Amino acid sequence: MFTKKNKKTPAEILDIYKIPREKHSISRKDIDENALKVLYRLHNAGFRALLVGGGVRDLLLGIKPKDFDITTNATPEEVKDLFRNCRLIGRRFRLAHILFGREVIEVATFRGHHDDDDGQDAQKVKQSKGGMLLRDNVYGSLEEDAERRDFTVNALYYDIADFAIYDFCNGMQDLAERKLTLIGDPEVRYREDPVRMMRAIRFAAKLNLTISDSCAEPIRRLAPLLQDIPAARHFDEVIKLLLSGQGLATYRLLKEYKLLQVLFPILFKDGEDDKANAIIEQALIDTDARIAQGKRVTPAYVYAIMLWYPLEQRAQEMSFESGMEYHDAFLLAMNEVLSIQVKTIAIPKRFTAAIRDIWILQLRLPRFGGKRAQRVHQHIKFRAAFDFLSLRAKVERSKELAELTAWWQEYQTHNKLPEHSYSYKTTNKAIEKKPEAAKPYKKRRYSGSKRTATAVSSDD
Repeated sequence: MFTKKNKKTPAEILDIYKIPREKHSISRKDIDENALKVLYRLHNAGFRALLVGGGVRDLLLGIKPKDFDITTNATPEEVKDLFRNCRLIGRRFRLAHILFGREVIEVATFRGHHDDDDGQDAQKVKQSKGGMLLRDNVYGSLEEDAERRDFTVNALYYDIADFAIYDFCNGMQDLAERKLTLIGDPEVRYREDPVRMMRAIRFAAKLNLTISDSCAEPIRRLAPLLQDIPAARHFDEVIKLLLSGQGLATYRLLKEYKLLQVLFPILFKDGEDDKANAIIEQALIDTDARIAQGKRVTPAYVYAIMLWYPLEQRAQEMSFESGMEYHDAFLLAMNEVLSIQVKTIAIPKRFTAAIRDIWILQLRLPRFGGKRAQRVHQHIKFRAAFDFLSLRAKVERSKELAELTAWWQEYQTHNKLPEHSYSYKTTNKAIEKKPEAAKPYKKRRYSGSKRTATAVSSDD
């Protein structure tokens, strides 16, 4: 038997893409302790275990990773057998989640290429008519897994066995050039999962990367594909886009690439509104600053601002058309605007309730006579509503709103806001008094005369 001299073994092929420890900057001391536990247990059980994706990318950029994802040649069921604190999730992509309290380490099996002629693969893979992957649970090798990743900078692997990095798609070079490139044909990859267009925008804004021409060109043309994505998934993605500290840059890129028009169609119903754009950008500047300072932010505030001017316009139209009071028209317009928006982004009820509170307080803030000011001041959403009012005064340059903001600022100076009881289910009171403990039951005691009378009557 003769073999070709130039034929390489799988190990030799991997060595081509291998970057040894001394040639990269990742150290185990920078990796999350729980992620290391998972990596070592998989490795000691005889499986390959590698850190992958954003964790490797961010470590190479000198950024503290938010998440650590792991990939392995172990199947999800084999991972579950190794970890008692594991649960399997996902139908579209089968994943293992290893739970350490509130922290979750995600473990995925190497993805492979599906063969259309293989009946077994056909049962594991399902695509829509437009090419979107609805289910994909074909497993493969490390090299195949790299080809199935979305962007080259996310296809970098850190191997716990020898602390080397494997780079199959020139991700290290793209990181050095600050460039974002898709793996494979961009149009095919966007059709497989349209959310990749939003991810491209997020990574470009977050990491200050330039989207490559081949990656950018199809986005505007394929933006309508986002309409096929479940509205609940859109909510999660929009949170990552606008509330990760680069909201303003992300917002501008979304608008530039025509994705914002799909996510918030009500903003562009009558063309772009300069006033709405100004208040949204200012709100995102403030939100980015709060995140940089480590302060708490809420999606409800951002959504309330983004939908405010469409709400105002619709309330005025309904009041004019029907002749009803503006307050009543405003309440009806709130329902209509939110019902339109949740069709594209499924905003949970806990946030839509807060949005409504912030909006209604915009009508109550100008009415501060008598005890009204105290009641408004004690509302659990007063602080968010006041910030919204001051933002409107700044953007609209309204003397009336500026005076109203100054009045409430003075009121807060002389009236300390009570502590809010967030655990209690209320949206109208700052502090709820706990009900008094029930008094112990005492058996009723009758006087002697009543007992005698009772006894006599019973004898009769």
